[in-house]
Amino acid sequence: MLASIHDVAREAGVSVATVSKVINHYPDVSEKTRSKVKQAIALLRYRPNVIARGLVTGRSWTVGVLINIPFTNPYVSMLLEGVKTALENSGYDLMRLSARLNDPDYSFVDHCQSRNLDGVVVFGVEKEHRSIQGLVQSEIPTMFVDTDVTGQRAGNITTDNQNGVHMAVQHLHELGHHRIAYLAGVPGQIVNESRLVGYREGLQAASIPYRTDYVLNGDYSFESGLLGMKKLLQLVQPPTAVVCTSDMAAFGAIHAIEAQGLSVPGDISVIGFDNIFEAELFKPGLTTINQNIHAIGVKVIEELITMIKNPDYPPPVVTASSSLVIRESTGRLASTEVVN
Repeated sequence: MLASIHDVAREAGVSVATVSKVINHYPDVSEKTRSKVKQAIALLRYRPNVIARGLVTGRSWTVGVLINIPFTNPYVSMLLEGVKTALENSGYDLMRLSARLNDPDYSFVDHCQSRNLDGVVVFGVEKEHRSIQGLVQSEIPTMFVDTDVTGQRAGNITTDNQNGVHMAVQHLHELGHHRIAYLAGVPGQIVNESRLVGYREGLQAASIPYRTDYVLNGDYSFESGLLGMKKLLQLVQPPTAVVCTSDMAAFGAIHAIEAQGLSVPGDISVIGFDNIFEAELFKPGLTTINQNIHAIGVKVIEELITMIKNPDYPPPVVTASSSLVIRESTGRLASTEVVN
């Protein structure tokens, strides 16, 4: 016969309410009592009935994640690893959501409510999208990643993108570079716009004129970096250094440079953004802006669960710090290079 919550309470010498608090991760239980309850649960092999818990608490103990960019992107896998880490001891399960965002009759809010989700994480959907606006106006606790959306029950988290690219330009200037190009992301996206501001501020701080021919839009992919770098190399006066809006774009840029018989960093220095796992393994090792993607995944879940548990908790707006990781893909400008 399966043990019940009453059996656990008797074994631990506490009330059923206390057992429920331990199971549901409430903080107002002493460590001594929490330990006794956990020992009783292990001894009796008690397994909480999720449906019953839902009836009592009004929760499904499930959060959804909508990621609207390819799962082959290394950023996504690192973000999800952080999400997984945060969920391991939270009592919540994760549901990956598929959404028909291009269907005018589709409601993402209805989609979430039909699955009785306690909260949602959204990444890769433009803030102007109809479905996102509906979600922001709903009562569903929501955390957005890299989208500056807020609402009564919606917060967001992003990296300090502006300062990250500023640091990249500063590093290249300190190495003697003045012809610094930028392979940007998708126009209109908050991440891209923030990084572009950082690029322009970095140039201004170094008294380097802004050149429109040195800035090319892309989509964060290897192919985007490859094509963008090819165009830069065709200029009458190509850059001696380039900042890329992602590590994948930087890999593409390096491939284009080497395909022309040039070297990195001997002829052109390259900086990425993300510090994905492959950045250190790539040859040459990629100098990049680290945004600690795993930690962002952990933080977004921690904040979401706090909102779920506390309806009065103000939706957070979190800016994670960024830092420059210097590896082999950047080097001092060759002394024979003419600076202008």
